[in-house]
Amino acid sequence: MKKILILPLLAVSLVGYSQTNINMKMEDDNVKVTNEVNSIKREVSCKLTTPEMQRRKASIIASLKKQVIEKKELKDGFSYKFNGSDKIIDELSDFVKTERLCCDFFDFGLSVKGDGSNTWLTITGPKGTKNFITSELEL
Repeated sequence: MKKILILPLLAVSLVGYSQTNINMKMEDDNVKVTNEVNSIKREVSCKLTTPEMQRRKASIIASLKKQVIEKKELKDGFSYKFNGSDKIIDELSDFVKTERLCCDFFDFGLSVKGDGSNTWLTITGPKGTKNFITSELEL
């Protein structure tokens, strides 16, 4: 079986992909190539600048704090249990919309029980997110 050297051609075709790691393994007569996207480093800081946004954030967070039924610590954030009413789902939605503008490093999850018994909000992110949630959001 003839072996064709494709590595130089492959390397040339991958120039310019700075966010990608290319791993190559020789197995028998085959070359296996895998792409692994580097995790993009996200800065853990608030981008909120306008007084209006700060007031809106403060009012939503103050309301949510009073309604937390249970809090669970996660490896990379927290989960918060609320009642399952439409009102709290609307408040949580407003909270997520506001936080996405200023804290784009957060990842949000919203789990709503169909029977209306409870709703869970999960906030996770890169290293430093838990400390940020505790100190800045005070949730």
